[in-house]
Amino acid sequence: MKRKWLALMLVLGLLATVGLAAEKAKKAAAPAPDATAPAAPATPAKTPAPPQDPCVAAVKPGDAFMQKHESFLKRGKEGPIGLLFIGDSITQGWGKATEIWSKFYDKYQPANFGIGGDRTQHVLWRIENGELDGISPKVVVLMIGTNNTGGDSAEAIAKADTKIVQAIRAKLPKTKVLVLGIFPRGNKATGELSATAMPKIKEVNAALAKLDDGKTIRYLDLADKFIVGGKIPMDVMPDQLHPNPKGYQIWAEAMQPLLEEMMK
Repeated sequence: MKRKWLALMLVLGLLATVGLAAEKAKKAAAPAPDATAPAAPATPAKTPAPPQDPCVAAVKPGDAFMQKHESFLKRGKEGPIGLLFIGDSITQGWGKATEIWSKFYDKYQPANFGIGGDRTQHVLWRIENGELDGISPKVVVLMIGTNNTGGDSAEAIAKADTKIVQAIRAKLPKTKVLVLGIFPRGNKATGELSATAMPKIKEVNAALAKLDDGKTIRYLDLADKFIVGGKIPMDVMPDQLHPNPKGYQIWAEAMQPLLEEMMK
């Protein structure tokens, strides 16, 4: 009887060991998040949960990201949008150059859906959570990806940007998309172009250029407008990333010919 009891205990112990090993294998096989997939909300709710990106702090309802997102949903319901800008802090920064914005874009009934710190994942989430619903802009100006350069590969960033363009076209089939190349980045201490970011940015931009079909999707690289003598002038981008009003003037003037053509 004692031997049978010991045998039973050995069998139960082996089963428990096998179960633990299987659970560890299952967790190890789980796919890692990538730059093309916005994470799903953790729980169903009337207000969708913010994107959970492992490379940035999780945002919560009421945080700046959600406040911006909700303001964009409200803007879409307030009136027509003829021209829409989507991006990160560089796009949001048009708020520092309101006179230039008004001069170039007021005639198009513009809206600015830029959020500082956004990565490709955030923009995908925003699109999937209503920011393009109920609007019909003539043109969407998209620039996103610089915040991904610290952790994602050039291939992953280009793939994510391509997915964003596809999502815009799916939501707004009558809207043209102007894809801007990621702006150059420099070293704040030396003024030299970033040796780590620039090779990746150039690779991404080369891939984005292939999206240009000459009709509904156009590509424009403004890097040469911001680089002088191999450097980004401090009086254009003081922090070597974000344009100041002089930088936004350069952006507006360089983009206007193609934009006017697309707005027809």
